[in-house]
Amino acid sequence: MGRQIAIEENGVFLVLEILEQSGSAVLLHCQRAPFRPDEIRENQKDWYRLVEVQAAGEDQDDHHGSKYTGTLPGRRLVFQELRDERNARGRLLTVVQRDAQTGLLVESCMQFMGELPVFESWTRVTNEGQEPQTLTYVSSFALSGLTKSALAPWDQAARLWVPSNTWYGEFQWNRYRLPELGLSRVAAYSTKRLSFSATGTWNSHEFLPMGYIENAESGEGWYFSIVHNGSWQWEVSDTKDALYLRLSGPTENENHWCRTLASGESFESVHAAVAPTALGFEDAAAEITRYRRAVRRKNEDNEKLLVIFNDFMNCLGGDPTAEKEYPLIDAAAAAGCEYFTIDAGWYANGSWWSRVGEWEPSAARFPDGLAPVLAYIREKGMIPGLWLELEVMGIHCPIAAEKPDSWFFCRHGRRVIDHGRYQLDYRNPEVRAFADSVIRRLVEEYGAGYIKMDYNINAGIGTEVSADSAGDGLLGHNRAYLDWLDSVFCRYPNLIIENCGSGGMRINDALLSRHSIQSSSDQTEYLRYAAIAAAAPSAVTPEQNAVWSYPMRDADPEVAAFNMVNAMMMRIHQSGHLAALRPESLALVKEGIACYKTYREHLAEAVPFWPLGLPREGQSVFALGLSWKGRTLLAVWNCGGDRVSLSLPLRRTYADAARLYPVSLPGVCRLQDAGNRLSVALEGRTARIFALTETDNESEEASREK
Repeated sequence: MGRQIAIEENGVFLVLEILEQSGSAVLLHCQRAPFRPDEIRENQKDWYRLVEVQAAGEDQDDHHGSKYTGTLPGRRLVFQELRDERNARGRLLTVVQRDAQTGLLVESCMQFMGELPVFESWTRVTNEGQEPQTLTYVSSFALSGLTKSALAPWDQAARLWVPSNTWYGEFQWNRYRLPELGLSRVAAYSTKRLSFSATGTWNSHEFLPMGYIENAESGEGWYFSIVHNGSWQWEVSDTKDALYLRLSGPTENENHWCRTLASGESFESVHAAVAPTALGFEDAAAEITRYRRAVRRKNEDNEKLLVIFNDFMNCLGGDPTAEKEYPLIDAAAAAGCEYFTIDAGWYANGSWWSRVGEWEPSAARFPDGLAPVLAYIREKGMIPGLWLELEVMGIHCPIAAEKPDSWFFCRHGRRVIDHGRYQLDYRNPEVRAFADSVIRRLVEEYGAGYIKMDYNINAGIGTEVSADSAGDGLLGHNRAYLDWLDSVFCRYPNLIIENCGSGGMRINDALLSRHSIQSSSDQTEYLRYAAIAAAAPSAVTPEQNAVWSYPMRDADPEVAAFNMVNAMMMRIHQSGHLAALRPESLALVKEGIACYKTYREHLAEAVPFWPLGLPREGQSVFALGLSWKGRTLLAVWNCGGDRVSLSLPLRRTYADAARLYPVSLPGVCRLQDAGNRLSVALEGRTARIFALTETDNESEEASREK
């Protein structure tokens, strides 16, 4: 047996071993429970890789299929040192290894966040040799033996939670047994893998860049998030009769990425966040929620949680004019909204999709300019906002032909076009200067305090301009865009910039560490939106997640209340023709906004739970709880037509429960089992929010846990 290094930090137990024969460092254990040496056979340890690195021209020394195992020089790495230090974020562990043949120095970094049992993991590779080396795969995090404590074989013990994501259908988690996905234990190892990835600038258009894998026998699990706004890949498979997880940013095989390092050059991989748990998904979700708050840019928006009105959804639909806006402004102000955003179309005289890019107001829509309308919004006590799509330029935009190709993504010597738009390349300082000028005009001249930053294309594998590969050009652009965002917030710290990508097509923790607010969906049907809203805190903090409430003109009170419940657990994104609503329905909107303002400041400390499990598309009944010190809000939805009676298990013991919203419509609840369950009855197609107050002992315990 080699030399073992045991580390405990914030309740996470890590065990490294320096193998006696090869000198490589392996990661034997990463969990919230101590390590048991008898769970791993000696002949398995070589496959418990700490890191995988593949270079061009090197063998991939394993019967691997497409799996990222047996990489070289990853397998040849020899341990040099462990650096253990503390910085402003917390404890930083760096395992340094070197490959003598290529001269590549590989540093595996784990950064803990304060006192949280969550860490960021990444890999830095430096070429200390004399010859250039081309990287084609670098893992951000690698862990094997995910079910090593289980009595059952790994394919029976493990459960994989996959967050599917699509336009109009975001945050849809599915929990699988591995054989249901085709991964079974057929020998000591297989060529089958479960691989999930995204390529391009819409990096959550099929799956969120995150997931969860658990040992169903023990309750141990790992919530992981790839902290990146571009291409990514993760996989689960087996090797040497052990189940493994690999997380990475772009790869050559999946994402057309490679990077050549000259002598002395370094490359740092995309970061990944990992939350081990011994208590199941909800515990990990709570800790990753706290992590997201810890790493996020500090801002007042996530403390105040002001109510937003946006004129797009089930309202003006991208056809704004000054004449249409004034009555909406009056109605939004009267309802209690605090931001008012003019959405798409303010810059267009006619068809605008392929002509966007100049960002000048349309004289036909706003004859006196935007300034009077935005000034009127401020007169009504609201902060004005405008829609932008500042990362693209329409192919028919008048200035597009004037700009050089270096402004845009190019492949095969031609500009990349998707859905009638070119993709701007934020590595180019002229592009960033142009974007700065637009922001400056909207903020300083027009008086905008809120920008809905939309993004409605996918630029594909990347750009070949000034890059070793298209994927590396994309990675450079992704990082440059984040740097540009940082610079904007430095200049305008009070500016609110909403992250949107046709709703939720670019939900990721890299952008959400900057933006204070995220568009959750473009879903236009309020009954379908409910499942999206209820599942959203699994991936976005409640105080960042904007959910539409958009009752139609003929909405009855129950429909209006249902819309409000969808939004009131997170950020209210109000829309709909408020000025034309039936009075009794408008009263429910006003009641919801007023009620929201009584508790919204606590949402930034709340953690989620789901008494009926994570909701999915097509499910009729579900619930979402948000808990903070001493109190819990519990939203319950019935999307079906029949009356339902529910008995909801609770995480704590409660002394009191009452209907919080709507108070003007019927609905009853009752605590059961000494305050550990809530009995609720709901008529068809109704939604309610209940407030639960903990017993004194439970409240003190929750405070200590926090």
